[in-house]
Amino acid sequence: MRKKVTVVGAGNVGASAAQRIFELGYADVVLTDVIPDLPQGKALDILESGPVVGSDAKIVGTNGYEETAKSDLVVITAGVARKPGMSRDDLLLTNLKIVNSVTAEIVRYSPDSIVVVVTNPLDAMTQAALEISRFPRGRLFGMAGVLDTARFRTFIAQELNVSVEEIQAYVLGGHGDTMVPLVGYTTVAGVPIGELLPKEKVERIVQRTRDGGAEIVKLLKTGSAYYAPSAAIAEMAESILLDRKRVLPCCAYLEGEYGIRGLCVGVPVKLGAKGIEEVVEVKLTPEEKRALEKSAAAVKELVEVMHGSKLAKAG
Repeated sequence: MRKKVTVVGAGNVGASAAQRIFELGYADVVLTDVIPDLPQGKALDILESGPVVGSDAKIVGTNGYEETAKSDLVVITAGVARKPGMSRDDLLLTNLKIVNSVTAEIVRYSPDSIVVVVTNPLDAMTQAALEISRFPRGRLFGMAGVLDTARFRTFIAQELNVSVEEIQAYVLGGHGDTMVPLVGYTTVAGVPIGELLPKEKVERIVQRTRDGGAEIVKLLKTGSAYYAPSAAIAEMAESILLDRKRVLPCCAYLEGEYGIRGLCVGVPVKLGAKGIEEVVEVKLTPEEKRALEKSAAAVKELVEVMHGSKLAKAG
């Protein structure tokens, strides 16, 4: 019997994620959205690709949550996308209301599910969903580091003209301008990046990684990234559904790890059938530790705004 995955939000990120998970063939998919007929149409279109891509999985679209009941994994992508000139932080109060509502429905219909939050601003939305759901931290976390790391690896591969598969890297911290690519742990076929590129080039790549989402928003003009985010979602989903225990950077609630307590911040974790099975602590340089603390402070500011808002109180 296949696992059941619900994707909340049938916009570009949600629909693309549903498509990628359907194509894996490991799980049946439910795509839900408030817009009438939108998820139904996209789900039918994806279903009809099954004979071509070789997937016997089922996928249905719905405007409610009844059909999502007893999901093993739920991915929350619902929310307003960034527009040019808009930071992830600008989205906070608008998307908070949406995430509050969605999380309540997930708790009602799939109380034993694992939940992956994708809605921006990612770290604050993950914290909001965790607080509303009261799920253990192992069953509710955010997708950010996998995407940020993919961007970092892409830019390094371009610079060195090598396969992306040769590049190992981690990007920690908040999903935004303060994210922390761990240069000291970045290698190309085992060779430290510092031995292959001058410091100035590495710093330029780090900055481009931090601006990765904004760069795409600026180019698209009417939307934000979705191909790479949906691929990142699928990688996390596969590790959970197949109990692969991949070590991936995810937005997790920290309870003292890395000297941070009571905040959802991006760190390496082991992802398996139970969700986050371990927070992996790596040794940071003093500079990286300061950068991670700065990133956590930026997340804390958003969380404080969130907690002080009427929406949070009403949620």
